[in-house]
This record gives sequence, C-alpha cells and structure tokens, in this order.
Amino acid sequence: MSDKKPVDIGRMILEGTLVDEAIRKGVEDALRLHKKLGRPVAGWKDGKAVWIPAEEIEVDDEPDA
Repeated sequence: MSDKKPVDIGRMILEGTLVDEAIRKGVEDALRLHKKLGRPVAGWKDGKAVWIPAEEIEVDDEPDA
C-alpha cells in the first residue's frame, strides 16, 4: 500500500493552479519546438489572427525544471 495521500481532482480543478501550470508548460514546450524547427505559430494581434515567424517567437531556450 502506498503512503501517498489521495489526490482531490475536484479541488485541483476548482483551484486551477496545477492545471494552469500544466497548460503554461505545454504552451512553452510547443513554442520552443516551433522555434527550434523554424515553424511559425498562430497568434493574436490587434484583434486579428496572425502568423508569428519562428525567429520572432519569444520563449526561454531551456525548459523549466
């Protein structure tokens, strides 16, 4: 039997902190990959959908630990 406390999924979703962090990390990973591969990403600027060239993607080179 494990000594781990059970995770309260409902509370995690309501608080949102862990969910928000996971989404932020996923977006950063995707941006880093697009930049590395030289691929643009879709974004939003001045109320319009735009393509952001890979060289203009702003993201840290190293992922968070």
